Amino acid sequence: MALTRFERFVMWLLRGAGKMLFAVFQLLAPRGAEGSARRLPPIINPLLRVPAMQLARRIRRREVSSVEVVQAYIDRIQEINPLINAMVKDRFSLALQEAAQVDKLIEEETGGEYVLEDRLPLLGVPFTVKEAFTLQGMPNSTGLVTRRGVISATDAPPVALLKRAGAIPLGVTNCSELCMWLESHNRLYGITNNPYDLERIPGGSSGGEGSILGGAGSVIGVGSDVGGSIRIPAFFSGIFGHKPTSGVVSNLGQFPPASGQQSGFLCTGPMCRYAQDLVPMLRIMGGHATDRLSLLSEVDLKSLRFFSVAHDGDSPLVSPVDRQLVLAQSRVVERLEADLGVKVQQLKLPQLKYSFQIWSAMMGAPGKDGKKPTSFAELMADHGTKVWPLWEMLKWTVGLSNHTVAAIGLALVEMFQRSHPTEFIVQQTESLQRDLEELLGTDGVLLYPSHPHLAPKHHHPLFTPFNFSYTGIFNILGLPVTQCPLGLSTEGLPLGLQLVVGKQQDRLSLATAVYLEKAFGGWREPGST
Repeated sequence: MALTRFERFVMWLLRGAGKMLFAVFQLLAPRGAEGSARRLPPIINPLLRVPAMQLARRIRRREVSSVEVVQAYIDRIQEINPLINAMVKDRFSLALQEAAQVDKLIEEETGGEYVLEDRLPLLGVPFTVKEAFTLQGMPNSTGLVTRRGVISATDAPPVALLKRAGAIPLGVTNCSELCMWLESHNRLYGITNNPYDLERIPGGSSGGEGSILGGAGSVIGVGSDVGGSIRIPAFFSGIFGHKPTSGVVSNLGQFPPASGQQSGFLCTGPMCRYAQDLVPMLRIMGGHATDRLSLLSEVDLKSLRFFSVAHDGDSPLVSPVDRQLVLAQSRVVERLEADLGVKVQQLKLPQLKYSFQIWSAMMGAPGKDGKKPTSFAELMADHGTKVWPLWEMLKWTVGLSNHTVAAIGLALVEMFQRSHPTEFIVQQTESLQRDLEELLGTDGVLLYPSHPHLAPKHHHPLFTPFNFSYTGIFNILGLPVTQCPLGLSTEGLPLGLQLVVGKQQDRLSLATAVYLEKAFGGWREPGST
């Protein structure tokens, strides 16, 4: 199918304005605090290298106090945050008070370690939260200047469940403006840097979480994903992230709320440095809704069927996949076949070529009630003065806009978008949904690139805006996906891939992630080789 007039217009707009915008951006865009060095200082405290569930066990056994663990992470954040600008508001004093209460509770507990493990599986373990979620006493602006004074009075349900399990929040982390861009940049908090290279992006919209986790300033965190906002930051920042089966974890307590059909595409999920923490986190964040996922059932990897798709079919809107990522995925195939005795089937799915068109059309489609989703310009206004995208772009060029160029650009593009998917796109969506569900069944795992590029330099995604299609398509299909790190590139940047499974088969990708962590080393300290 040839490009539509809308797609040709967008491509022309980007090519024609690209160089001018980049030059202006270099002059006007506020950068997060950047150091002269491109990498973070090394990790000194060994507590920062312990998975969350192991930390909880050691705290329960009084091998280490919660205060020691929380203080170790506070020290690390204070060391690295001036370089990465990931945490935008902390609650360190309260966290230390809560840690002291945890230590007192453990000292007074008479029921034994296993009673505590059952009631409070994450007792005393620190965690971080994307600023788009409500966390009591913390800001909830989602990078919107007009929401500067909004302070959360309650906790979002997944956050509340983690706290109820004994975890201690350290603060909230940066995101892209209104959570709709793959660079975590806004006019309120500035720009977040990648922990592996401060001149590059950590991804978005959960980029603050990706960066703080990748830099060992946190061990577990909460993210959300409507087009790759967990998986892209997890990939660029060298950590694990999981987009669950749609509807398993509550999306309440986020700004902006989903509208139209978007509530079926938006997912809240765990982000962490160690694969073994994914299942416990998901069970806690989803509560009883995770019962249908059978997360505690043992998975025999040798009995699974594995498939590999190397690229999206060469969409003209999307960049070719980087050679190092192609080789990394090939190494996974070789390792699976050698270790497990399975045969990984190489596939092509022609419908993936239309991933962006499918995502864009379905995100803009009316809901079951016939109402259109809230427009991006309306979200930018947040019930205040109406935002005119063309006027905002003019203001931006002279440094007077409160919005990022990415947000303004999205509002501009939205002006030319169809209100309903074309018949062709509906056909492609239904065909891809059917083919993948039949292919994966209850025992299939698909290997698929996370993104065509390694972590890009700051602002460069403005010129490749459709590359997120590699992740966004699975939001529309409602399939669970686990993002896995696969070591580092020749530049010292994270490699990785997505593991896609059938609906409610999350345990298959999560078990495969644990295997790949052992096979390829999982998270690597920034600056390591």
